[in-house]
Amino acid sequence: MCEKQLHTRWRIELPLELEDAVSDWLLSHGASAVYRQIDPPMEFYSYFPPGFPPISTDGLDIFEGVSITAVESFDDEDWLAKSREGFGTLDVGQRFYIRPLWNTNETPVGRFPIVVNPGLAFGTGGHETTRLCMELLEDLAMGCPNNLLPWPVLDIGSGTGILAFCAHLLGAEDITALDIDPDCGPVMEEFIQLNATIARHTEPFYPIISTLDDPCFDRKYNLILANILLETIQELLPLLLQRLAPQGYLIASGILAERQDEALLSLACAGLKPIRVLIEGEWIAILAKAVQ
Repeated sequence: MCEKQLHTRWRIELPLELEDAVSDWLLSHGASAVYRQIDPPMEFYSYFPPGFPPISTDGLDIFEGVSITAVESFDDEDWLAKSREGFGTLDVGQRFYIRPLWNTNETPVGRFPIVVNPGLAFGTGGHETTRLCMELLEDLAMGCPNNLLPWPVLDIGSGTGILAFCAHLLGAEDITALDIDPDCGPVMEEFIQLNATIARHTEPFYPIISTLDDPCFDRKYNLILANILLETIQELLPLLLQRLAPQGYLIASGILAERQDEALLSLACAGLKPIRVLIEGEWIAILAKAVQ
């Protein structure tokens, strides 16, 4: 009788700022999935398929502060349950309710039920930076007539498109979701399908795979969302300002709290006036406005 082959799961101690780099390393070395829990203690896991030769953990030594704290093997019938551990529901701000696609809990009254597939690209609401941007979007909408965003919106580094979709739910009609990763095209389409029941129309935002210097962006947006790394924001600031309408708003995140002063100075030197800073855990998001 053949011995049954088991799945393997590593629990990894991993600083948030190294999550993307370590995830890329794991996936390139045979991992079938990686994820961090939404709820505390927000543990990070990596899965390997059955029959896959164990890889050496020594490769993780190149990442400072990263270590494997547990290794677990389990059978096929446990795979689905294991893969869904840690993906609970989440209230964000005053109006959003995020749930994984397999969860059928009743939506709290007054909240939008946003369905996410945790296996998709960055942008499932599980990271602080995404949630902070959602809260700042709410703040902006509350200051608009009828609490609805009236402006054209550009979401840079959109991932699944969750922030673009939140802008849609908050009233925006002319929304473009931009990412440079070709895999994000079908991911955004799937996200739209998962949330079709609460969308106000069949095309809540326009997904595009390109770069910010694409001629198709030769127009002005009153609101730009940039949930990306601070270094990327700094690099793109000249183009961002070209795309931002006079008196337009920028929501910038993906910024470590320890670099808040640097981020605020970069925005101010570029002609953007910081209005509000939100912080969660080790991360911040900044709402800024063009001074001209």
